[in-house]
Amino acid sequence: MVLAGCATTHRPVSNVTYYTYPASSVEAAMAPVKIVTANIVPAIVSATGTGVTYHTVKQGETLWSISKMYNVSLDSLAKANSIADTRVVEKGRVLVIPSAQSPSVRPTGYVAAKRPSFAWPVRGTVVSRFGETVNSSVNKGIDISAAEGGDVVAAKAGRVVYCDSYFKGFGQTVIIDHAEGYQTVYSYNSEILVKVGDAVRQNQTIAKVGESGRARIPMLHFEIRFNGESQDPLNYLPK
Repeated sequence: MVLAGCATTHRPVSNVTYYTYPASSVEAAMAPVKIVTANIVPAIVSATGTGVTYHTVKQGETLWSISKMYNVSLDSLAKANSIADTRVVEKGRVLVIPSAQSPSVRPTGYVAAKRPSFAWPVRGTVVSRFGETVNSSVNKGIDISAAEGGDVVAAKAGRVVYCDSYFKGFGQTVIIDHAEGYQTVYSYNSEILVKVGDAVRQNQTIAKVGESGRARIPMLHFEIRFNGESQDPLNYLPK
């Protein structure tokens, strides 16, 4: 497979507010959460907790999804908590959120009043829809069968925020941030043609259709997320 790019003293915390937020989709935002039983405290804690925002990691959350939740950069969140590997964050860990904004909690399936325009990411046939059970898991997007090596294009203009060649279960994966709370996910690719930080245009080729991850035929796994919550892509794509 070919990849064009990507890749203090502690003390217990008390009397602080912990925000809850729905788990983001799949394992498809960075790597899956590593579950441990240790009670881990943040690397940086103020003397009184005043003016500091904390977040306790929930099942299914990732450092990337938490950074988007509070509108902070992944790098600043990792640095504030002395996290070397941004793909792994422990369930139950209390994180310091640098310069955080309060998370905007939306009901599941929430869609903005004015939906942005998304294009189909690949030419093919939808073989699994949003909400269906696939490999014992609920599909958080849609699966589109397509020709091996066919073009996978950006559904909307944005910036690449994640690439991974060996993403468990999803193979070669790209995530694009479109601002205003929207991200799209493209998985099962055979080749990635962009790297983290790239600005991409709508309909720009970003990858090639493949069978990586758990795909058994050439296909694309595609997701649309709003404020970290999975949406039904068919509500956004042209009919």
